[in-house]
Amino acid sequence: MAETTEPTGTTGTAGTAGAIRPPGPEGGPVTSGTAPGAAGGPTAADGPAPSAGRAPADALPKGFRSAELGWPELKRIPHPPYRIPLLGDLLGASRRTPLQDSLRYAAELGPIFRRKVFGREFVFVGGAALAADLADETRFAKHVGLGIANLRPVVGDALFTAYNHEPNWQLAHDVLAPGFSREAMAAYHPMMLDVARRLTGHWDRELAAGRAVDVPGDMTKLTLETIARTGFGHDFGSFERTRPHPFVTAMVGTLTYAQRLNTVPSPALLRRASRRNEADIAHLDHTVDELVRARRANGGGDGDLLDRMLDTAHPVTGERLSAQNVRRQVVTFLVAGHETTSGALSFALHYLARDPRVAARARAEVDRVWGDTAMPGYEQVAKLRYVRRVLDEALRLWPTAPAFAREARADTVLGGEHPMRRGGWALVLTAMLHRDPGTWGPDPERFDPDRFDAAAVRARAPHTYKPFGTGARACIGRQFALHEATLVLGLLLRRYELRPDPAYRLRVTERLTLMPEGLRLHLERRRTPVGGAPLGEERTGERRIGEGPVEAVGEEPTASSSEPRCPVRRSGD
Repeated sequence: MAETTEPTGTTGTAGTAGAIRPPGPEGGPVTSGTAPGAAGGPTAADGPAPSAGRAPADALPKGFRSAELGWPELKRIPHPPYRIPLLGDLLGASRRTPLQDSLRYAAELGPIFRRKVFGREFVFVGGAALAADLADETRFAKHVGLGIANLRPVVGDALFTAYNHEPNWQLAHDVLAPGFSREAMAAYHPMMLDVARRLTGHWDRELAAGRAVDVPGDMTKLTLETIARTGFGHDFGSFERTRPHPFVTAMVGTLTYAQRLNTVPSPALLRRASRRNEADIAHLDHTVDELVRARRANGGGDGDLLDRMLDTAHPVTGERLSAQNVRRQVVTFLVAGHETTSGALSFALHYLARDPRVAARARAEVDRVWGDTAMPGYEQVAKLRYVRRVLDEALRLWPTAPAFAREARADTVLGGEHPMRRGGWALVLTAMLHRDPGTWGPDPERFDPDRFDAAAVRARAPHTYKPFGTGARACIGRQFALHEATLVLGLLLRRYELRPDPAYRLRVTERLTLMPEGLRLHLERRRTPVGGAPLGEERTGERRIGEGPVEAVGEEPTASSSEPRCPVRRSGD
C-alpha cells in the first residue's frame, strides 16, 4: 500500500501515505503545487495554514513549478543530449515507459540529472547519498508532484494526495492508524487466509484444465478482495468473474489517465480520454457510496477500517471524518491497498519461477517453519524470514510505487553541492536508488534475496531502501501489505511448483505503479508436501522425503531463523 507516485520523465509514479510527524521546522506545514488539470491548492508555506479565503503573503504560486524556479544552479545538473527546442528531451523517449527511460538515463548521466518536456523541467535523484539527504525531515517534506496531483480529482485531499498544509490527511491518519496495529493485523489474518483459499481454488482449476495462470490478473483479484474484505466487509466476487471487476477497470482507467496528463503539452488534447476519466471517477464514487450506504443500513460492521471512518472521533480534537472525506479515503484504500501489493507479489513470483534454487530454499523454509499446520497462524508468517527476503528483493528491483518527490522547507544545499530554493523539489527514483552500485554492489540487476539477510542489512547505510516512501508520509499500510504478501507467497510455495514460460522476457507496464506485463506461469502440484495440506484441506497421507525437518538449501537450520520477530531494518529504512 504505497502512497506517493510522482512523474518519471514525462509521467507520474506512485508513493506512500503515512505516519504523523510534526509540521515544518518552524511549526508550520509545507505545501505543494498542483499539475495542470489537477485540483488546485497552495504550493508551499512555512507558517500556519491561512484562514479560508485569505492566502498567505509568502505563499508560493499555484501550479506546476519547473525546476529552474527551485534550482539556482540548474545548468550544473546534466541532461540527456540532443535537446529539442520547445519539445525538450523527447528524442528516444517512450510515452509508455518513462520510468525505464529514466533508469537508462541515470546509467548515463549519474546520481542526479534533469529532463525537460514541453517546457517543464524535472530534477531526478537516484544516488544513495543525495536520496539520504532528501530524507532529512528537518529540511525536506513530501512534494505533491504531477503524478499525485493528477489524482486529486479522484480522491481529493485523501491520505496520499493531500498537500502538507491540508488538515484532513492528519485527521484521517490519526483515526485510521489503530486499524494497522498488531491486534488489528491479527484480526485480518483469517480473512486473508480465506481469500487465499479462493485463489488456490482458482489455480487448482486452471491446473486441472492444463492452463497457465495469469499472475498479474490473479494477484490483482487476490489483493482487491483482501483489502475489500478486511477493510470494508465487502466481497467483489473477483474470482467468480471471467473479466476484471468494473471497479478495477475504472481504477486502471484513472491511473492511466493521470499518467497520460503528463505526456501531453495540454489536457485539451485528451478530451475524449477526459470524458472516460470522468465516467471512471463516477463509477468509483458510486461503488463506494453503495458500500457506505449498505454499512449504515446494517448498523455497523466488526470494527474494520470503514467503521473507524464512520464512527471514530479524533482522540484529541473529537473531530470526525466528513462524508466526502470518508468516500475519498475508501477509494484511496481500495486502490492503493491492492494495486501495489499485487505488483509486488507478481514480481516475486516471476523471480521465484526463474530461479529454482531460490524457490527451493524458500519452499524448504515454509515446510520447516509451518510444519504440519494446516492453516498458518498470524505469528507464523513473521517467521518466514527467507520468504520475506525474496519479497524485499523483488521490491528492490521493481518497487511498485517507483518514486517519491521531496521539496525544500527552506533554502538549502542538497548534498553540499546543489543549491535549492524553498519549495524547490526533486523526484527520487526508487528503482534507481535501489540500483546504486555503491550500495548494492557491481551487479545490482542480479536477483539475490541474501542482500536482505541480517548482516547485510546492518552493514548498509540508512535510507538506501525505500519501497514505501520516506518520512512523515510513508505508507500507512506497509505492514498490512508485507504480511499479506509473505503469507500468500508461503501458501503458494507450499502448494505448487512454479514453471516459467521459457520464451517469456520480463516486460514492465507503467501506470503510476509497476506491474509485470503478460506474465503467465505453469503450475505443478507438489508431490511431497508437509503432512498438513494447505488451507484446511484433508490430509493426503503424502509426506516429504526423508525424516525430520526439511532444511533450507544453502542455509543452516537454526532456532534464530524461525524466531517470530521482524526482519532486521535500520532506522533509516
